[in-house]
Amino acid sequence: MMIRRNVTPWASAALVLTAMLTTSCAGEEPGARRSEAKPPSATPHGYVEGAKEAAEQQSRLLLNDPDSGSTRVLDLVTGKVHRTAEVKDAVRLGMDGRFGYLHAPGGTHVLDSGAWMVDHGDHVHYYSAPTRDVGEIPAGSQARIRSDVAVTAVTDENGRTVLYDRGTLEKGRIAASRTLRGTHAGAVVPYEEHLLAFANRGGTTELVVLDREGERVASPDVRCDAPRGDAVTRRGVILGCADGALLVRAQDGAFAVEKIPYGKPVPERERATTFRHRPGSDTLTAPAGGDAVWVLDVAERTWKRVDTGPVVAVNTAGEGSPLLVLETDGSVHGYDIATGKQTARTKPLLTPGKRGDSDGNAPVIEVDRSRAYVNDPEGKRVFEIDYNDGLRIARTFDLDVQPVLMAEAGR
Repeated sequence: MMIRRNVTPWASAALVLTAMLTTSCAGEEPGARRSEAKPPSATPHGYVEGAKEAAEQQSRLLLNDPDSGSTRVLDLVTGKVHRTAEVKDAVRLGMDGRFGYLHAPGGTHVLDSGAWMVDHGDHVHYYSAPTRDVGEIPAGSQARIRSDVAVTAVTDENGRTVLYDRGTLEKGRIAASRTLRGTHAGAVVPYEEHLLAFANRGGTTELVVLDREGERVASPDVRCDAPRGDAVTRRGVILGCADGALLVRAQDGAFAVEKIPYGKPVPERERATTFRHRPGSDTLTAPAGGDAVWVLDVAERTWKRVDTGPVVAVNTAGEGSPLLVLETDGSVHGYDIATGKQTARTKPLLTPGKRGDSDGNAPVIEVDRSRAYVNDPEGKRVFEIDYNDGLRIARTFDLDVQPVLMAEAGR
């Protein structure tokens, strides 16, 4: 592998539910189980067996070519590429911050990227460990997988949801803990030691809050027609609906639900159904049909529609950063979210005219605190973009595989 460098450079009233929350120790690590208190000297704060702690984010890119099955992990700190097990015919690559999920018709392959972070609110721990293949989850290409520090929820195409122990995954093994009763529409989202789900009931769907045993503890009286799309933010969980979104958040020992409506009717083809954002950010993005983008400001509870060119991929770092849109001209365009005006663009990076297929095998934009990454399958490379410097191409990573699928870990 070679690295080339270019040095020129969002209200309605809240509906409060009486589902009581339990709290966890601020110092509890992912997958850790409660036990008797140990003396302060037992282990250093933040210690994770088998991992190295770092002062900075340990980002890595997971890459896969569905045709050949070749899978790679690109370490963005060192620039080194690691080979992993082949996974052929994958149609999507999911990511929960540490584990990658390669969804193929015969099952979902779990890959431990070996990079992750633990957010304690007032400080963050960054870890790195060797990359390893964990194994297969018996869920096909349409499965939806969502995780928190304790459980991984896998919802298949029939709405059946199985919970897996996250701590066991971290040890390199797959172990199902329980199967939830009934079926659910879309993904079941772990949040604040509970599960958020849309239950199928008499031909309709209703938002329900479940405990970790799968027992219903609350059902908010709020509509969400045609639920699709979700994202976890620092301010709560966003759930996409036909008329906008729901914000579900923990508040004073209960759950609160707010609607964030579009404000006007939106055709089905222009609804936000897939959210992209920088983990930790409260600014979400989604295509708004073919030639525009939705920006949802969770803090302000507002939607903004930005007219762009034909959209292939979109993302933003939020917090005053530009809206990044990969368009069919092959270039990444930067837009000012407040004004909707284009502020910068790169040269063509990908072959013009291509949007990718309907299964999700389109190029993506991954964003972290300082850089954005765009995969170029035909060119067998990944571009690193400094979005704070006029979309300067900071590095180009040449690969020995076509990176059709890409996701960033370690955030």
